[in-house]
Amino acid sequence: MWLSAVRAAESKKATDIRVLDLREVTSFTDFFVICTGGNARQIQAITEEIRLRLKDRGERPISLEGIENAEWVLADYG
Repeated sequence: MWLSAVRAAESKKATDIRVLDLREVTSFTDFFVICTGGNARQIQAITEEIRLRLKDRGERPISLEGIENAEWVLADYG
């Protein structure tokens, strides 16, 4: 799933894309995908593209925070 999120972010020109593998560190998550957008509209577009690509895989976010102002967004896919 993380690779689909990365590809979606890349398609919307996200920068500084990082994937943190946390499987050995914590039990509450496996991976964090972190990326940067240049402005609120781009951050919203990145978030929406990730949402659409993961929806195609049958994944839906448990929680989505920060999308209104889009200074930052947290999308929790469990």
